[in-house]
Amino acid sequence: MFLYLVQHGEAKREDEDPARGLTEKGAEDVRKTALFLQSRNLSLSRVFHSSKTRAIQTARIFGDYLKPIAGASESADLAPMDDPAIWSSRIAGMQEDIMLVGHLPFLARLTGLLLCNDTERSLVDFRMGGVVCLARSEGERWAVEWMIVPDIVG
Repeated sequence: MFLYLVQHGEAKREDEDPARGLTEKGAEDVRKTALFLQSRNLSLSRVFHSSKTRAIQTARIFGDYLKPIAGASESADLAPMDDPAIWSSRIAGMQEDIMLVGHLPFLARLTGLLLCNDTERSLVDFRMGGVVCLARSEGERWAVEWMIVPDIVG
C-alpha cells in the first residue's frame, strides 16, 4: 500500500479571505505537482480531504489530474489538531493506495506515528503543495518511499 500525504497549497490570509482558499501561487504549485505525478502514471483509489477550503481545493486539483478510482471525499479527523491515531487505525485495514490532503501539525504527527510510533517526532519537512509517499511493506512496517515538492517539478 502507498499512502500519499499532501499538505494543502498556500492559502490566503484570513483577513483577505475568511475561508482561506488557495492563493494563485498555491493553486499553481498544486497543479505543477499533480501534473508531474500524472506524467508518472501515479494511480490511487481515493483522495480524502479535510473540510477546510484550502484542502478541498487542493484535493480537487489532484483529483482532476490523477483521476482516483473512487474520487475524492471529505473525511473527518484530518484537521490540524486531530488525533493521528484515528487515521493510523483506519489505514491499518486498507490495501488500496490513497491520498490524504490535510494540514500541519496533523500530517507531521501521523508520519511520526506510522514511521516510529511517536507523534512528537518530526521526520519529514512537509511543504505546501508537496506530496510525501509512504509505503507499507508486507510486515506492516512503514517507510518513506519518496517526496516531491513544487519547486523541484516547476
